Amino acid sequence: MQNMNFKRKLPVPKEIKEQYPLTDALAKVKQARDAQIADVFTGKSDKLVLIIGPCSADREDAVLDYCERLAKLQEAVSDRLILIPRVYTNKPRTTGDGYKGLLHQPDPEKRPDMLEGVIAIRRLHTKVLANTGLSTADEMLYPDNYRYLSDLLSYVAVGARSVENQEHRLTSSGIAVPVGMKNPTSGDISVMLNSILAAQHPHTFIYRGWEVDTTGNSLAHAILRGYVNKHGESRPNYHFEELEYLYNAYAAKGLQNIALIVDANHSNSGKKYAEQPRICKEVLHSCRHSADIKAMLKGFMIESYLEPGCQKIGEGVYGKSITDPCIGWDVTVRLVQDIAELV
Repeated sequence: MQNMNFKRKLPVPKEIKEQYPLTDALAKVKQARDAQIADVFTGKSDKLVLIIGPCSADREDAVLDYCERLAKLQEAVSDRLILIPRVYTNKPRTTGDGYKGLLHQPDPEKRPDMLEGVIAIRRLHTKVLANTGLSTADEMLYPDNYRYLSDLLSYVAVGARSVENQEHRLTSSGIAVPVGMKNPTSGDISVMLNSILAAQHPHTFIYRGWEVDTTGNSLAHAILRGYVNKHGESRPNYHFEELEYLYNAYAAKGLQNIALIVDANHSNSGKKYAEQPRICKEVLHSCRHSADIKAMLKGFMIESYLEPGCQKIGEGVYGKSITDPCIGWDVTVRLVQDIAELV
């Protein structure tokens, strides 16, 4: 007797890419964006990146609307900031329950359909690039699935619950764009730094049934997202002393490209989403008091959508998160403009 039912074999990434190809013109747009973003993480550019967008990309129409607005905002701040739409199509769930993202449920009110999900996530990332000229970010929740989007993503995040996983670390070493490693939910900075070290080194391992070699990813870097203490209480790690500690630990580890993204939500805000603007501004204030922190900071991760807050599945409010709450569009515009002025 088995507890796992093998329903159907899904197409491999190569087959999906052939069915839903990226045009040469769009590939060139992404290549140019990749180079600009890499220059931020290597220190060649003094711009900041903002990985910004909904907690989860729950519906194509609202996400495209959001990204089209973001593209206009990008034009206004292009001399200071690079905006990377956060198009998160698979969501980790603490207990395993709840909406797991577009990959699982192309329609949040219907049953999971993984084949339709694979097609839906590739279509959405492609449409964002085609409609806006902005290449995207997604979380690598499942390393095997990364190849479905590998030609589309300009930024990859490894979450707090995945950062200790060997497969995530080794797969990250074979990715050519920046990969952000979040600190684990425990807050142990050494775990995050070890993950960055592993990702920056070459490896040989089994991936999607192949023996593969990787060259290492020098653009792997840290994301501070706060942590949870032994009592289950959220604690921030974006304050000056925490940033100073991270810089020294980073330097002692001998890692390439000392780089940090601060996640302004999650445990850093205690999930009080409206605190994100204040948190970003406090971190920028720290940069004015420490050359090391300023050199290390490469940008922010911000949860933002068309409407503020969140809703339950089925309520049907256009552009409002069905997972964690987000700041709304008006606040987003002011925040992006404020960050641009403070850089």
